Amino acid sequence: MANPVCSTLVLLLTLLSCVHLSHELQPFQSNALWDIQQFLNYYPSVTVSFQNTWDFCNIEPTPSLTVVCYEDNVTQLHIIGNGNGVSPPLPRNFSIDAFFASLADLSNLKVLSLVSLGLWGPLPASVGKLSSLEILNISSNYINGFIPVELSYLRNLQTLILDHNKFTGQVPGWFGSVHALAVLSLKNNSLFGTLPSSVVSLENLRVLVVADNHMFGPVPDLQNLTNLQVLDLENNHFGPYFPALHNKVVTLVLRNNSFQFGVPVELGSYYQLQKLDISLNGFVGPFLPSLFALPSINYIDVSGNKLTGMLLQNMSCNDELAFVNLSSNLLTGDLPACLQPTSRSRAVIYASNCLSDEEKEQHPYNFCHNEALAVRVLPRKHKYKRHNAKEVVASSIIGGIVGIAVLVSLSFLVIQRRNSRVAGKTGSTRFILEKASTVNTFKLLSDASKIPISLSVPFCKGFIVNDSLFAGYISETMKLGANLPTYRAFALEELKEATNNFSHSSIIGEGSHGEIYKGKLADGTLVAIRSLKMRKKHSLQAYTPHIEMISKLRHKHLVSALGHCFDCCPYDSSVSIIYLVFEFVPNGTLRGCICEGLPGQRLNWTQRLAAAIGVAKGIQFLHTGILPGVFSNNFKITDVLLDQNLHVKISCYNLPLLAENRGMGGAGLSSLALKANVQGRANHGDKDDVHDIGVILLEVLVGRPIMSQNEVMVVKDIIQVSNKMDDTARRSIVDPTIIKECSAESLKTVMEICLRCLSNEAIDRPSIEDVLWNLEFAAQLQDPWRVDSQPHPSAKFNTVVSNLAFDFDV
Repeated sequence: MANPVCSTLVLLLTLLSCVHLSHELQPFQSNALWDIQQFLNYYPSVTVSFQNTWDFCNIEPTPSLTVVCYEDNVTQLHIIGNGNGVSPPLPRNFSIDAFFASLADLSNLKVLSLVSLGLWGPLPASVGKLSSLEILNISSNYINGFIPVELSYLRNLQTLILDHNKFTGQVPGWFGSVHALAVLSLKNNSLFGTLPSSVVSLENLRVLVVADNHMFGPVPDLQNLTNLQVLDLENNHFGPYFPALHNKVVTLVLRNNSFQFGVPVELGSYYQLQKLDISLNGFVGPFLPSLFALPSINYIDVSGNKLTGMLLQNMSCNDELAFVNLSSNLLTGDLPACLQPTSRSRAVIYASNCLSDEEKEQHPYNFCHNEALAVRVLPRKHKYKRHNAKEVVASSIIGGIVGIAVLVSLSFLVIQRRNSRVAGKTGSTRFILEKASTVNTFKLLSDASKIPISLSVPFCKGFIVNDSLFAGYISETMKLGANLPTYRAFALEELKEATNNFSHSSIIGEGSHGEIYKGKLADGTLVAIRSLKMRKKHSLQAYTPHIEMISKLRHKHLVSALGHCFDCCPYDSSVSIIYLVFEFVPNGTLRGCICEGLPGQRLNWTQRLAAAIGVAKGIQFLHTGILPGVFSNNFKITDVLLDQNLHVKISCYNLPLLAENRGMGGAGLSSLALKANVQGRANHGDKDDVHDIGVILLEVLVGRPIMSQNEVMVVKDIIQVSNKMDDTARRSIVDPTIIKECSAESLKTVMEICLRCLSNEAIDRPSIEDVLWNLEFAAQLQDPWRVDSQPHPSAKFNTVVSNLAFDFDV
């Protein structure tokens, strides 16, 4: 009796195992694969595998088609059209939008390769629906347009290969938000602009290839990318400085760019380096013979530069070194014995140098010697100082000036004695400033209207600038920043001491106007110091209105100015340097507190409202708190910082001095820049700032970075549709962190004012006062609303900010 039962069980188990192995797909996935086959009927090698079967998971893999399934889902799809090169474009009736719409039904795809299929048209936004995708390769097609922002939705994406297409525009900054990205290859497109600094946040990046594009400018500091193994920038216009890299790089290709100056000696410690190609650039200075003996090196090409130095026969080489090209440089001496053409396995090219080998085309020694003398190697960020006959003449002139200075000094002493009594009666305005820190701040403010302040600041050597910052600048508006130190003139020595003599390690940012340094004053105060280089086309007194304007920009929601300092540019006598000293704000950006970190660490709804209100107050002060107002500030959410008390502070605004300094020249200092600000409101500059706060509110709502104007429009449209529906629709599009925290009325109010801020026509946008009123109203609607859930994980953090949220009085 037992035998039939056992036989039946065995049969059932066999049938069940057969059913499991069949990988029967869900109907919509089978239909999607069938539609894809219809799109690609032009490639018989691809479609022949699809014919006469619905069992796609068991199709035999071929070089043209591979389908991989797991647990009844398609997880990998590889389709290759022409394995020998680029296929011709698909016919005009082909629709790339419909093609990717079918692909979007394969929502569990982890690997998608669509190589050399003749695909054409912009890459559709529907690619962002493939949320499980880890590898995407669409190389060797005709896909054009911008790289779509929807790729940033693929949070699991590890490999992105867009080589050999027709993409245009700049490399998007949002790549920095795809933190899993390990391979980014954009070779042979029509991309332009600079390499975005956001790539430095891709800690997992191993391969970065942007060769054969139209990109330019300096390469960001990549030293923190400790996993980076391949960097290929060939055939662009990058430069002028050698990229800063970690020493684990395996392949480094900088061929045919605009790099100049010297090759860093640190390159000799890249012990994993296998391929080095820096040919066809403008590198100068000594060649590093130690490169020949690097333990992993097998390929070196430094041709087409102006590298100098003497080679010796007894230099050593790595046995694996297979290719060396030293041609068209300024090298002298003898070709090392290890590079002699004795082995067919090693190719060595060294023509057009000044080596002693007579069998190869070489220049005479004097040629390289004279060319080397003509070459100047400039240190990074500093100019090389040359001594010549002009300096001899200059020193003679200086000697004469010193003699005259002695006579002037004697005259000065006589005058000083004559006026000593008068000075004793009137007091020293500089003494007032030096002692200001010991005076009660509020008393100083109340007495300001009685004391005309004159800042006599040493300028260069022997010159005096009188910055008549009269009492008007310490007014009611300045009381808004009463907790800040008194605005003052800093001595250059103070700033040097604060920044370790403006050391490179103190630089925290660089802009078109100069560097930004982090410093620590003698009293322990942390400051940010911005240096501005100005052409001496105007008298120094012409800068006074601008300094006065800057001194007024003091508000609890602005990164406020603490003072300034004048100096001469040490390597260009035609340039003056103005150092502007700002308070230092340490706690990161608003974006970082909304879009980054774990969900429990992000700002909740009440905190976001408080931040938005603070931004609006800061903008309102810039528009109406001073005369003339400051407009067209080009605000970004990354310009909004949080201080130690979690107040928001706007760190970047349209300083008139910066506007005047564009191009280091321009018209009259005292007229155009300030008049431009006066005209700002009339020219809708105030409404430009309102649009910017609308973009900030978008990120506050959706909780993810918005990196382009195209994405602004997309998210705006989504909010517009949802806002016309019900509360459920509105909550479906906001950041999941705040779904249960915001009241329906508060959320709706913020969405409505956000949409109004983003109106296409400036005249349709609200005033900043209207924006502030609506945000405060949204906060009042939120106040009585209570969530029937557990307290927020960051209870202490919330308490601090909730105390700030409804502090509406400036």
